[in-house]
Amino acid sequence: MHSPYDTIKTLIHSEKGSRLESDGCYQFYVASSASKVDIKHAVEKIYKVKVRDVNTMTVRGKMKRIRMQLGKQPDWKKAFVRLAEGQKIDLK
Repeated sequence: MHSPYDTIKTLIHSEKGSRLESDGCYQFYVASSASKVDIKHAVEKIYKVKVRDVNTMTVRGKMKRIRMQLGKQPDWKKAFVRLAEGQKIDLK
């Protein structure tokens, strides 16, 4: 069995994320192999909150050029976690 910390990598702090936080929705950088159910259980266990729903998306890595060679950044997975009414994650 995997640890919840293997599923949830980090909380994403961005302008869009700060606007969503007022609605009770938080963005997380998660493991690529994590399912929605895994993410839900991990967030509930780590932050001690009730999760209403989880939406995920795979962000494709960008093509980058390093000197004369082309390279590609890795793909990664993002999760949008909406909490139940009255629930909040303390970011401090």
